[in-house]
Amino acid sequence: MARFRFTLQPVLDMREREEQTQQRVVAEIQHHRVELERQIRSYHAQIEDERTALREQLVGGTNFAGARLQANATVFLTHQADACVVELAGVYARLDRAKQDLAHATGRRRAIESLRDRQRAAWQAAAMKREQNELDEIASTSCGMPNRSRLEAQR
Repeated sequence: MARFRFTLQPVLDMREREEQTQQRVVAEIQHHRVELERQIRSYHAQIEDERTALREQLVGGTNFAGARLQANATVFLTHQADACVVELAGVYARLDRAKQDLAHATGRRRAIESLRDRQRAAWQAAAMKREQNELDEIASTSCGMPNRSRLEAQR
């Protein structure tokens, strides 16, 4: 029996590879986003620790140099956290664009799959019609054969 061959299968394969590439890009960006968010949380925890230490030093009121160092450490960590927040904003913009590109690649792949499905359905319908025609031909031929043998027997 004949098999269905989709003539645009190489195109479909290419579209699937494009979609998989876009999925990897989105996953990498999401990984970067998660890492930045973890880093920001870490900075905020460190900032809280430094502020607590600064409060404890200011309560005693004797170690102003240490208090100044604690304050500078807090300011440094705040700048680091702010830099991560700015980078995170850029990552979100890249993530949105990558998701749009992924949706576009998925749509292109689905369009080719839809075409393949329609062609397969048309091929199957044509194959069923050919088979039905062959069965009808066999049935009509076999119905006529007994009559021929009777005619020959009568001769």
